[in-house]
Amino acid sequence: MSQSVSNAEAHAEFRQGILFGLAAYGMWGFFPAYYKLTDTVPADLVVSHRILWSVLFVGLFLYLRGRWQEVVDVFHQPSVLKGLMTSAAFIAVNWLVFVWAIANNHVLDISLGYFINPLVSILVGLVVLHERLSLGQGIAVAIATVAVLLQAVLAGGLPWVSLVLAFSFAGYGYVRKVTPVKATPGLFVETVLLFPLASGYVLLSLSWGNDALVLNDPPVLIALIGTGIVTALPLICFSSAARRLPLFMIGLMQYIAPSMHFVMAVYIWGEPLDQTRLMTFVMIWGALVIFTYDSWRRYRPAA
Repeated sequence: MSQSVSNAEAHAEFRQGILFGLAAYGMWGFFPAYYKLTDTVPADLVVSHRILWSVLFVGLFLYLRGRWQEVVDVFHQPSVLKGLMTSAAFIAVNWLVFVWAIANNHVLDISLGYFINPLVSILVGLVVLHERLSLGQGIAVAIATVAVLLQAVLAGGLPWVSLVLAFSFAGYGYVRKVTPVKATPGLFVETVLLFPLASGYVLLSLSWGNDALVLNDPPVLIALIGTGIVTALPLICFSSAARRLPLFMIGLMQYIAPSMHFVMAVYIWGEPLDQTRLMTFVMIWGALVIFTYDSWRRYRPAA
């Protein structure tokens, strides 16, 4: 009887994990559509607002959940604080390029960046952690490298938006992996560390005579305030999913967001998908099939 109850609880946890994971990656997938609402505001100001409002909403969430002590503990651990300073720098660059790319109709480049991100993470592990590549990983990384180089040669330049997003997020992921702090308190401390720069830039913009608070356009101001919520909610859902699902399944779900980016870029905003870019995507997708199969094959014995 107890075994059946235990199994039922495990299945319920698994189903909840699936729902939380779909919610997290679904919201991340809609990010370009959300930030189209703020594309009349310069990207640096949008990111500044995102930092300021994230401090408010993430901090409020932690306080209401009775988790404030976790934040206090971080500030008593210099090594953790140092790690979060580094991750804050990575995520600030990632957010800035992401928002700029949306405002300048480079959503396809965003999609490509997050498709190649898992493969860049492998390179980070190879270089920083001296991990050994499996045969499947090696083939996948090689195909992705050739795809990027082909786009650079045939399209007349490296896809810098994709590469900056992929490498900044991979760097962020690595630093957060080795920094012993939970996801939401970590995000709050990161935004607190960025808060002086963000608030200073908003005040400086006001002194230049810019409408940095966007008071003359209430719908856009509401969207900017909402950046704090849309930053916090997916992360909260992701944390809940990560506690309930195996890493392999989380890895599969990470393709949801860039797939949504791709569909919206091509079919909603009409970004050009020429033969060179299509070939790049097809090669990256092929690399991801190999990478995913290799991960699944190695996951099965562990499971």
